[in-house]
Amino acid sequence: MIIADTDNHRIIQWKVGDTNGQVVAGGNGEGYGLNQLKRPTDVLIDKETDSLLICDQGNGRVVRWSRRRGTIEGEILLGYIACCGLAMDNQRNLYISDSENDEVRRYQIGQENGIVVAGGHGNGDSVNQLNHPTYLFVDGQQTVYVSDNWNHRVIKWNNGAKDGEN
Repeated sequence: MIIADTDNHRIIQWKVGDTNGQVVAGGNGEGYGLNQLKRPTDVLIDKETDSLLICDQGNGRVVRWSRRRGTIEGEILLGYIACCGLAMDNQRNLYISDSENDEVRRYQIGQENGIVVAGGHGNGDSVNQLNHPTYLFVDGQQTVYVSDNWNHRVIKWNNGAKDGEN
């Protein structure tokens, strides 16, 4: 199990049978350095590259951190984003909730411009709007389920839909 330990600015991994977690990213205090994180809120494993993708919310970036032993710093995949949640579909598209722009974007790894797949019409409570989206889930049909935090709902966006469904 891997978790974002937000208040301690690190990512922790527990293996089956462990009584203590192991720091696998960050853990060097709060900061902007490539060996540091600031309030990470989500993490996922990219199995193809054997790396962690981390929503480093306090630094407004998404970073990739190799899981190989001896890795001491990450690399910035995307900067200048108010990321909160991450998800990846079976084609390795990365979905990021942007809590400041009230939208979810889909990115191909390595590209800086994503496509809005949920929200994107300012903040609000209509079916085409989000209000501080946080955590995400994407199913095999690229349907996105969004925790629409300040609207107190989970909203479903089918692939290609202009509006979500409560």
